[in-house]
Amino acid sequence: MKQPTHPGTTAPRRRRATSIGAAVGSCALVVASVVSAAPAAADGAGLGRGSRYVSLGDSYTSGPGIPQQVDANCARSDHNYPSLVAAERRATAFKDVSCGGATTEHMWKPQGTNGPQLDALGRDTDLVTVQIGGNDIGFSSIIGTCAQLYATDPTGNPCQRHYSSSGVDQLSLNILETAPKVASVLRAVHGRAPHARVLVVGYPDLLPDDGIGCAPAVPFAAQDFPYLRDTGKRLNLMLRLVAQLNRAEYVDTYGPTRGHDMCKAPEDRWIEPLRPTSPAAPAHPNAKGEEAMARAVLQRLGGGRGHN
Repeated sequence: MKQPTHPGTTAPRRRRATSIGAAVGSCALVVASVVSAAPAAADGAGLGRGSRYVSLGDSYTSGPGIPQQVDANCARSDHNYPSLVAAERRATAFKDVSCGGATTEHMWKPQGTNGPQLDALGRDTDLVTVQIGGNDIGFSSIIGTCAQLYATDPTGNPCQRHYSSSGVDQLSLNILETAPKVASVLRAVHGRAPHARVLVVGYPDLLPDDGIGCAPAVPFAAQDFPYLRDTGKRLNLMLRLVAQLNRAEYVDTYGPTRGHDMCKAPEDRWIEPLRPTSPAAPAHPNAKGEEAMARAVLQRLGGGRGHN
């Protein structure tokens, strides 16, 4: 269903969307050019075994629902990707303070029984992984909103229209506004762990990369699948650019998980749909997804057998 238009308002809205779209595009080009000229983060052969490792992040890091849960407050699993990386690297000291629902604010603020995540760092920390930003752009509310709007126009793009009703894509703006927050986190990490190798871990492939949906199993409208896919890619692009501009390395988890999204059959998917069939939270990685992210981190570190 198309939303009604009103005389005298359509043209200005189009002009506004076009001008902001051009501005955002120009901004992306400027950032990309700066990144290409920025010095790359140190990328040695990888940390030796026996390093001191700290994991920061949200629920994609903590692994809600994946056995065994070791922290009910943060829905943290002992088989999330940081735990697998720590085991493979035989870390001398390992602190996983990732927590479900965490935003960039929780790097400095407590979250239930979980203290400020940055407090886990020290001058002797060798490795830090950070996976944050999804909740800052409103990940959970986006999933809920788009699922609710599905019934209003199953073949259209009601979710995209909702987030663009002002003439500007609110989710793109949320991503832009999150960039300086992630940059602040990385600066704080470097300040507290000045000798650490810092890895920014991106988010995996939630939806089919070809943009073809699988409603009603995943209740999003047909044209909202490519919209949400592209939103996830924009979030990862932002994380990649911010990492490069702040002396950190980016770990791509989207590419390695492509083809294992929540629309795939239970035996093939590494991201669970809104009604999980494997132990995991809705729209989150299952154990296989955490293993895939662990492999990506280990590959970036430069070694390790990984996990099958």
